[in-house]
Amino acid sequence: TIISAGESLNIPVTKHFQSRGIRIVNFYGPTENTIGTSMSENPILSNGLSTIGRPISNTRLYIVSGDAALCPIGIVGELCISGPGLSRGYLNRPDLTASKFVPNPFSGIKGDLMYRTGDLARWMPDGNIEFIGRADHQVKIRGYRIELGEIESVLSQQGQIGSSCVVAHTDENASKRLVGYVVADGDLDRTQLQKSLKRHLPDYMVPTIWVELERMPLTANGKIDRGSLPLPDQSSLSTRAYVGPRTGTEESLVAIWQELLGVDRIGVLDNFFELGGHSLLATRLVSMVRRQMDVDLAIKDIFEFGTIEELAIFIDYNF
Repeated sequence: TIISAGESLNIPVTKHFQSRGIRIVNFYGPTENTIGTSMSENPILSNGLSTIGRPISNTRLYIVSGDAALCPIGIVGELCISGPGLSRGYLNRPDLTASKFVPNPFSGIKGDLMYRTGDLARWMPDGNIEFIGRADHQVKIRGYRIELGEIESVLSQQGQIGSSCVVAHTDENASKRLVGYVVADGDLDRTQLQKSLKRHLPDYMVPTIWVELERMPLTANGKIDRGSLPLPDQSSLSTRAYVGPRTGTEESLVAIWQELLGVDRIGVLDNFFELGGHSLLATRLVSMVRRQMDVDLAIKDIFEFGTIEELAIFIDYNF
C-alpha cells in the first residue's frame, strides 16, 4: 500500500503502480486540520479523473462560492473544513486566524468555525471530491475567470502528458495568454493535444502556447516552482511547421499579422487565434487590412479563414 498526500496525485505514476497490483490511497488535508481530512481508496475514476475522496469521520467539507453559498455538484468553489480536527488558529497571528477560521453558517452549531483552505474543488455526482488547485492560481483573461488547476486536471488525463503546469503570460501587447508547460512521454503532438482539450474545455481555457520541458522545476518542498518556469520563445507560438509567404497577398498579410501580434516569424499556415489573436484583435486586423491593402473584410471572415493561406485565397478570389 502506498499513501499519497501533500501534493496532487500523479496519475501516470499511480496507474503504473496499480498495474503492478499496488494499492494507492489518496489523502488530502492541510496543516491547519488533521493531515488526513479526506481520503480515497480508489483515487482514479473510470473517466480518468483523480479524486481526494470523501471526508473522514467527524469532519465536514463544504465547497463554497464567492458569494458564500454552497456550490452545487460540478461547480468549482473554495473548499472549507469544519469539525473537531481543526486547529485553534495561527500562533500570535490573530488577524490571519480571523480571516481563515470563520463562523460556519452551514452547520447550525453555535460557535462552530470552518477553515477556508484557499483550495478549489468540486463535488462529483458520486459524492467524491475533485481537487482543482489553488484559488490564488485563478486568472482573468479577456473577461473570463479561469481556474488554472482545472486545465491542469484535464491535462493530467492525457496519455502523452507526464506532468504539466499552466500559467498566464503577458505578451508584448500587454495581453494575457495561457501557456502550457508539459513533460511529455515521447513526441508531443500539439495539434492533437489542443483538439483533445477542446473536447473537455471551452476554447478560452485551452492554452495557445506550449513549452516542452525535460522536467518540471521544483521548490524545496517538491512542488512545481512556477516562478522558475522559462518564458516561452517565439518558436513555441505555433503548432504548425513554418511555411513562408509565396504571393504578394500573403506577404502583405504576414507583415500586418507580425505588427499586430508582435511576432517576428509568422508562417502562412499559422492560425491567427493560436498566435494570440482574439475578437478584439480581429477588429483591429480588419481595420489594418482595409487601410493597408484596401480590402474591406468582415469580422466573420477572420474567424472563418484563420490562416494567412486561407485568408489570402479568400481575398484574391473576392476582391
